[in-house]
Amino acid sequence: MASTSRTPTRRGRGRGKGRGRGGRGDGSSSLPPPPSTLPLIIEEFFIVVYEDPLVKKALPKKFADYLDGKEPAKVYLRAADCGPRLWTVEVLFDGQGRMYLDKGWENFAIAHGVDFGCFVHFKYEGDDVLTVKVFDGTMCRKYYYSDDDDTDDESDDDVKPCIHPL
Repeated sequence: MASTSRTPTRRGRGRGKGRGRGGRGDGSSSLPPPPSTLPLIIEEFFIVVYEDPLVKKALPKKFADYLDGKEPAKVYLRAADCGPRLWTVEVLFDGQGRMYLDKGWENFAIAHGVDFGCFVHFKYEGDDVLTVKVFDGTMCRKYYYSDDDDTDDESDDDVKPCIHPL
């Protein structure tokens, strides 16, 4: 059996693929940048309805921070799977970085069955539009569809619920 001689090597130097800095030999790191240097992108968040479902709802502070400098006076809620209708909801900011869904939220909540214990998922689509999914107290999603034929002269004061599919 032939023996092979091994030449000792020093770790962390040279052009090898060792575990030293970067592992590429060029001094760069293959690790992603730390979270504090990444841009803040908030696209999805949720709230859990613990109090009266019809009063103004606080959105996460991180989302309000994301909108800093471009705080909208209103947002437009679109229920997932409930047609193209946009529900106009006024937004309040309390001066301490908190954002609330206010006037218009009650109509949306009634029409989509938002109740105590519901989990409400929001996805920010840009242009002040949020797509909303409502999950009930059993954590099962509520599905809806709309009857777009009856929306011709409908005002925001008329609350017409989406119809749950049979």
